[in-house]
Amino acid sequence: MAGSARSGRGLVASLQATAEQVRDNAGGEGISISFVLPGGWLTRHAMLSGGEDLPPRTRARIAASIAAAPGVGGASWRGGASRRADTEGAGPPPDASLHCQDDVEAILKARSIRFAEASASIDAASEEVLDEVAGALRPCLGGIIAITGHTDSNGDATANLALSRARAEAIRWALVGRGIPADGLRASGFGSEKPLEGLAAEDPANRRIEFSVIEKAPLAPTPIDTPGPG
Repeated sequence: MAGSARSGRGLVASLQATAEQVRDNAGGEGISISFVLPGGWLTRHAMLSGGEDLPPRTRARIAASIAAAPGVGGASWRGGASRRADTEGAGPPPDASLHCQDDVEAILKARSIRFAEASASIDAASEEVLDEVAGALRPCLGGIIAITGHTDSNGDATANLALSRARAEAIRWALVGRGIPADGLRASGFGSEKPLEGLAAEDPANRRIEFSVIEKAPLAPTPIDTPGPG
């Protein structure tokens, strides 16, 4: 148990150094970072404070950069009860959700995320598209990003529903692999229930993945597995 605690402290020290370097590079020297929860629990989730004199977008950008640092599980501002902390925390600034969603939709209008036939296996040709999607979503780290899968109505409805869910989940993990924290991603599928407006349900164009930022909220802390009191 003592060895586990030492390991946890070493990890936190490493995360602290990484996060402080990211903060300084982003121009947030006045922001304090802690990886210790109330009660002494260690966490991979950065708790931020200070920097009140910085512009809201700068604070949001710095929080997103820290959340995206290697090994860090997310970031949120202390004192979330105040309006300033709420609107400038690790979640998106007031219009960031719309901006992120517009950017992703623009990417997917030009190119689609493709899968192997009747499979949740992502086509290799779509890897570059996913890189772009992850980049577009990064400013909204700390928000809840919904990923929904859709199919056309051809084939068995139950199988289509399962396939849409599996594909959304595959995209979720593909984004996690690109540095988007899993805590902020929600995957679901609707099968052929929601065809695109103006299209017949059986039209293949209904096969798609959609993204939406549905909530501004800090990511949940992830305690490191260290011994508790007693």
